[in-house]
Amino acid sequence: MQNLTQKIMMAMGAGVFFGVIANMFLIDVPIVNDYLINGLLYVLGSIFIASLKMLVVPLVFVSLVGGVTSLGDLTALGRMSIKAVALYLGTTMVAVSIALTLAVTVGPGGGFDLSTTTAEFAGREAPPLADVFINMVPSNPVAAMASGNMLQVIVFALLFGIAITMSGERGRSVLNVFNGLNVVIMKMVEIIMRLAPYGVFSLIGRSFATQGVELMLPLLGYFITLVCALGLHALIVYPTILKALANLNPGIFLRKMRDPVTFAFSTASSAATIPVTLRTVETRMGAGKAAASFTVPLGATINMDGTAIMQGVATVFIANVYGLDLTLANYLMIVLTATLASIGTAAVPGVGLIMLTMVLSQVGLPVEGIALIIGVDRILDMARTACNVTGDCMVTCIIAKTEGVLDIETYNDRHAGVIATNQQGASSV
Repeated sequence: MQNLTQKIMMAMGAGVFFGVIANMFLIDVPIVNDYLINGLLYVLGSIFIASLKMLVVPLVFVSLVGGVTSLGDLTALGRMSIKAVALYLGTTMVAVSIALTLAVTVGPGGGFDLSTTTAEFAGREAPPLADVFINMVPSNPVAAMASGNMLQVIVFALLFGIAITMSGERGRSVLNVFNGLNVVIMKMVEIIMRLAPYGVFSLIGRSFATQGVELMLPLLGYFITLVCALGLHALIVYPTILKALANLNPGIFLRKMRDPVTFAFSTASSAATIPVTLRTVETRMGAGKAAASFTVPLGATINMDGTAIMQGVATVFIANVYGLDLTLANYLMIVLTATLASIGTAAVPGVGLIMLTMVLSQVGLPVEGIALIIGVDRILDMARTACNVTGDCMVTCIIAKTEGVLDIETYNDRHAGVIATNQQGASSV
C-alpha cells in the first residue's frame, strides 16, 4: 500500500526536474516541444484541471445546501458568516503588512535596468464595489452555475438550504436527495484524485519547461522576496493564529495540508482545488460539513492572502524600479486597498493583476510596471494559490472548533481520511 499523497509529491518533484531539464536541453527539439510539452503534457494537464472544475459547482452547491440544513439553528449561519469574513479580511491585512515590511527591508528592484524590457500592460478597470454586491444575487441561478460564478452559487445555495430548513417535514425528502448526491460526488472526487499524480506531473512539467529558470534571474530579488513572504505567512502566521484561536496542533495541520497545497500549486486555482480542500478539511481534519461547506467555497472566492502579498511586494518593487519613494500614507493606502479589493474584485477574471492595477493607481505608480513581473507571474501564481488554500483550511478549522463541529480525534489522527492505493490501483480510505 502506498499513500496517494506520496505519489503526488513524487510526481510534483519529477515534474519540476523534467521541466527544468527540458527547458535547458530539449525545448528547441521540435518533436519534444510540439508533441510532448505542448502536446501530451498540455492535453493531460488540461483534462485534469477540467475534471476538477467539473466537480466544483455541483460539489459546492450540494455541500452548502447540506451544510446549512444540518445547522438547524440558522443563527449559527450568521455567526459563522461574521467569523469567516472577519478572519479572511484580517489575515489579508496581516499578509499585505508582512509583504510591505519584508519588501521595504530587502528592497527588490533596486538597480533594475528598465531599458531591458519593452513589454506593456494595459490595466482593466475594476467594477464598483456596489456592483459587486448587487451581482452577488443571481437573476438566473442556472446561468450562474453554468458560468461558474461562485459568489452567486453560494448565495443561491444558502437561500435554498434555508428554505429547506424552514419547510419542515416536506423539506426532509429534498434534503435526503442532496445527502445522496453528496456521497456520490465525493466518490467522484476520490476517483479523480487517483489520477492526480499524472495530472500534477503534466502541469508542473509543462510550466517549468516553458518558463525556465533563466526567466527568473533578472527578477531574482522580487521572486525570492515574494516566496519568503508567502512562506512566512503560510508557515508561521497561519499556524500561530490556529493555535491562538482554536488551540489546535499546528504541526498536524501543516502535515495534512499536503494534498490541497499540491493541487493548488499545480492548478494555480483555488476554485479548481475546492473538491480536494473540502475533502481534506472534512475527512482529514474532522471539520463538520456545516462549517466546511460554507467557509471553503467562500474562502476560495474572497480569501486572497497570497495575492495581497504579491501586491505589497510588487508595489515596492515597481516603486524602486521607477525610482519613486512611498510615504507612510501610501503604505497604509496599499494595506487598505488590497484588503478591500480581496472582496471587491473576487468575481472578475485575472483578479491578481486587476487588484494590483487598483493598488498602483491608488498610490500613483505607473500601471505599466506590471509588465515587468508578468513573465514570472505564472510560477508565483502557483505559490500564491497554495498560500490562499492554506488560509481557507485554517479558517475552516477555527470556525469548526469554535462552533463545536470539529472532531478532535479525527484532527489528531494523522492517518484519518488517507487514500491509499495498492498495486492494482484500487483505493481505500
